[in-house]
Amino acid sequence: MKTTDITRRQAVAALAGSALLAALHSRAFAQQQSQLPPIIKLVVGYSAGGPVDGAARLLAPALGQELGTQVIVENRPGASGSVGGDAVAKAAPDAAMLFFGASPTITINPNIQRKMPFDPMKDLTPIAPLVDYTNVLVVNKDLPVHSVAELLAYAKARPGKVFYGSAGIGASNHLSGALLEKMTGVQLTHVPYKGSAPALADVMGGTVTMMFDIIATSRPFIQSGKLRALAVTSRQRNRMLPEVPTMIESGVAGYDVGGWFGLYGPARMDPALVARLNAAAHKAMAREDIASRLREQGYEVWTGAAELLATKGQADRKLWATASKGIEAE
Repeated sequence: MKTTDITRRQAVAALAGSALLAALHSRAFAQQQSQLPPIIKLVVGYSAGGPVDGAARLLAPALGQELGTQVIVENRPGASGSVGGDAVAKAAPDAAMLFFGASPTITINPNIQRKMPFDPMKDLTPIAPLVDYTNVLVVNKDLPVHSVAELLAYAKARPGKVFYGSAGIGASNHLSGALLEKMTGVQLTHVPYKGSAPALADVMGGTVTMMFDIIATSRPFIQSGKLRALAVTSRQRNRMLPEVPTMIESGVAGYDVGGWFGLYGPARMDPALVARLNAAAHKAMAREDIASRLREQGYEVWTGAAELLATKGQADRKLWATASKGIEAE
C-alpha cells in the first residue's frame, strides 16, 4: 500500500473523529443549556400582596410542577417594576432567575423614566405571555353623565375642571386618561395618588370625577351602585361586565388599551430553554383551577409563543410613547 493512501485514510479518519467529537460536545452543551436549576426565582417588581404578586404566586407552584423544579416568588419592588426587571436583566441566562413582568415595566417605563437601568426590549428574553386584563372607566355616581359621549361633552364644557385619579405619574391608568385627552381633544386634570385604592376611594367620595381602574377592584362598587361604569378599554366587552360597552363602541375609535403579565428571562437565553419554559408556562396556565381563579380577579389567560409576547411589547411601547409624550416619572 502506498504511503499516500495511508495518509489519506488517516486524514479521513481524523476528520470523522473530529466531527463525532464536535457533535458530542454540541449535544452535551445543548443538554447543559436546557437543564434547570433546582430552584428558580420568579422575580416580581412590586410589593407582596398586590395584584402582580398575587398572580405570580398563583402561577409559581404550577410552573414548578410542570418543570419538575421549585419555583419561588421573590419580591424586588421599586421604580414601577424596574428594580426587579433590572435584577433579572443582569442575571445569568440559565433560568435561575426569571421575571414576572407587568406590562407597565416593559412598555411604559422606557418612555417616562429618564434613568431606567435597562432596556426591556434588549436586555430581557421574552418567554411566554401569561395574562391580560382590561380597565374600566368609572365615574362618581352623582355625576350627571351616563355614557362616554356625555362625559366628553361634560368635560368640553368645563375644560380642566374634570379631574381623574390614578395610581401615580406614569401609571397605566394615568396614561389611559392622557390617551383619552389626545384622542378626543378634551382637557382633563390629572390627580396622582400613591396607589389605585385611594384614588378609587376619592372617585366614590367625589373629590375626583373619574378614573380608569382594573375591573376586579371596581366591579364590587359598580354592582353596589357606589360607582358608575361607562366603558371598558378593551376591543371586546369583558365577561365580568358584559353590559358595559367598550370605548370603541362608545365612539372613541381606536381606543384599545389593556395590560398584561408575561414571563421573561435574561438576554441571550438558549432557544431550547426558552421553548421548554414556554411549554411549561402554557400548560400551567391551562389548568382550570388557575384559569378560574384568574377570571374571578378580572384577568384572562393569555398564552402563545414567545414571539407573541415580544410583538405585543413592542406595539404597546409605541402606543404609550404617544400617550406619555411630555410626561416624566418623578
